[in-house]
Amino acid sequence: MIVNISFWIFVLAMDLLIPGLMIGLGKSFQKNPPTEINPGYGYRTSRSMKNQMTWDFAQKYMGKIWEQAGRILLMPSAAPLFFVLGRDVGTVGMVGMIACGVQLAVMLGSVLAVERALKKNFDKSGKRKT
Repeated sequence: MIVNISFWIFVLAMDLLIPGLMIGLGKSFQKNPPTEINPGYGYRTSRSMKNQMTWDFAQKYMGKIWEQAGRILLMPSAAPLFFVLGRDVGTVGMVGMIACGVQLAVMLGSVLAVERALKKNFDKSGKRKT
């Protein structure tokens, strides 16, 4: 079955959703990060929630990483779909799903980068290393 153009547009929009959110939330976290340590909103790990310094650092660092990663992911997320334009629903869906999987891996991988930066800049008790 040949894909309907509206399905292709839907898949394209969904594949651009994660990078778009990463860019938007990344900018937001850099400019207006969550100010108080809380269990509901923000980059929340035991290391980031040690004290206000680790919290503030983690929010801004995550914002920077997400904005950069989102910008990098935009084109590679959309480009493969142009190669399957007019193909069957299964092919378009599979390409879209693979792109989303890569995006989610990058998004979750950003946690490793933030934790590494926290470990590099703060000791176990949350005091800034000199």
